[in-house]
Amino acid sequence: MPWRRDTRPYYILVSELMLQQTQVARVIPKFEEFIGVFPDVQSLADASLADVLKRWQGLGYNRRAKFLHESAKMIVRDYGEDFPIEDKDLLGLPGVGRNTAGAIAAYAFNRPALFVETNVRTVYIHHFFNDAFSVDDRQIIDVLGRTLDKERPREFYWALMDYGAHLKAGGIRNIDQSRHYKKQSPLMGSVRQVRGQIIRTLSDGDRPETALRAAVEADDRYEAAMTGLIKDGLVTIRRGQVYLTK
Repeated sequence: MPWRRDTRPYYILVSELMLQQTQVARVIPKFEEFIGVFPDVQSLADASLADVLKRWQGLGYNRRAKFLHESAKMIVRDYGEDFPIEDKDLLGLPGVGRNTAGAIAAYAFNRPALFVETNVRTVYIHHFFNDAFSVDDRQIIDVLGRTLDKERPREFYWALMDYGAHLKAGGIRNIDQSRHYKKQSPLMGSVRQVRGQIIRTLSDGDRPETALRAAVEADDRYEAAMTGLIKDGLVTIRRGQVYLTK
């Protein structure tokens, strides 16, 4: 994993946002492509949102790309390219919640932060809450705090990630025992599917709205998809022409 070979904070931020709701195997080639175009936080901040969205294609959940772009601009503007270290500053970055901030602290700065994600849940439910249901993340955090290797937190979490993946590959499917687990809705037939089709189509260039409707599955999901994309600031319509927000 390239973000393990090079743990600079920018790489960790990019990888963590990409890994939200996306499997590692899909992220690795997209990460390498993305970093090839935007090698540092300044180059990402200088890019247009439209260019970032184009490079994000294939990962889905395009708001993550906007959050990443906004975070880069904030880091350059407010921190002079010096990546924020303190928890309160990490939590101020768009798209960065408590668990993502903890991951950045552990992986980029080797700090003994406490955070929970899918593989952490898999490991700790398997060993400490195997017969329990509706396991709260606070219960896992309590045990995690007593078992974390505070001298080598980065390697400890790497091991947790690999062990969690190993357990799942071996048939351990306990994530539904977590009260925080929400099964991802199917892509096919969803508004999310049409949102992705609109973004992909506009990645090839601006379109008149009539042409855009003809190019995507413009069924009863289209209006909801377009309204959401405009609200999220990903798409702009002006004089009947639709384009990715510049």
